[in-house]
Amino acid sequence: MDIDAFTAVHQAEWDRLSVLAGRRRLSAAEADELLRLYQRTSTHLSMIRAAQPSSMLAASLSATLGKARTQLTGTGENPFVSAAYFFTQSLPVAFYRIRWLTLILTGAFLLIAFGFGWWTANHPEIDLIMPPEAREAYAQEDFVNYYSEHPNSSFAAQVWTNNAWIAAQMVAFGVTGVWVPYILFVNAQAVGMAAGIMAEQGELSTFFVNILPHGFMELTAVFIAGAAGLRIFWSWVAPGTRTRMDSLAQEGRKLITVALGLVLVLLISGVVEGFVTPSDLPSWLKLVIGALVLAGYWTYTIVLGGRAHRASVSGDLGTYDAGTHQLTA
Repeated sequence: MDIDAFTAVHQAEWDRLSVLAGRRRLSAAEADELLRLYQRTSTHLSMIRAAQPSSMLAASLSATLGKARTQLTGTGENPFVSAAYFFTQSLPVAFYRIRWLTLILTGAFLLIAFGFGWWTANHPEIDLIMPPEAREAYAQEDFVNYYSEHPNSSFAAQVWTNNAWIAAQMVAFGVTGVWVPYILFVNAQAVGMAAGIMAEQGELSTFFVNILPHGFMELTAVFIAGAAGLRIFWSWVAPGTRTRMDSLAQEGRKLITVALGLVLVLLISGVVEGFVTPSDLPSWLKLVIGALVLAGYWTYTIVLGGRAHRASVSGDLGTYDAGTHQLTA
């Protein structure tokens, strides 16, 4: 094949393809023309490569076809736009959908913790639970020293990763229906018995001053994760008009964002636990900081989440990414 003659015949088409591929907006007629030229130039490129596979002309046409392909298929969504949508739509609406279940779990946790606390503080044979010397050391030294025995930054990182891992487990394993109640019960028992020992030693105020600044948000994050896990569990127990697998997949896609969002929530809680709780700030200021963090979360959930919910934002993937689901009668 005479490459020079071939180029002379088709150069105008290639130039036109390059012009259309470089435009930001195309009319309907121009889009049709771009598609036709793209298909035709692809054939030309294959013919040129068969004759001269390493020629400059083949490389030039490959670059032009790449630009045209991007124009036809579109580029990926801007990552900043995706991140903004996640934090202003998908995440708050996921928190908003489980708000009532979060509050129910909060109430159940506090009730169980109070029961164990009262039982421990008033147990007639509390020495069997913990010897007197150990209780005194726990109330006078160990409980407070726990928050300051490690450098603030490393302690904050440690509690952050540990709590984020627990929250992710509760969301992921909530589908079993037993993991969330078990984790919440164990933690409520531990918190309640710790409070009971502190109360028995006359240090209940020390307990609250040291646990509430970070505990406001930290425990709420655990309840949020538990609510998401139980919601996923219920999706296959009562799937409604969908198949169980479709219902489970859809609810899982909507609520797995909770696990991602709680990583950031627990980061803030970890910073409070690592830097505020063991600090020399006045007790009232520590409690105010913890309460403000919690209020910030609920404001974010109610305001942005409620707005997204009223706008019918589901938090699910788009139709193309989520795929189709089986029709049921």
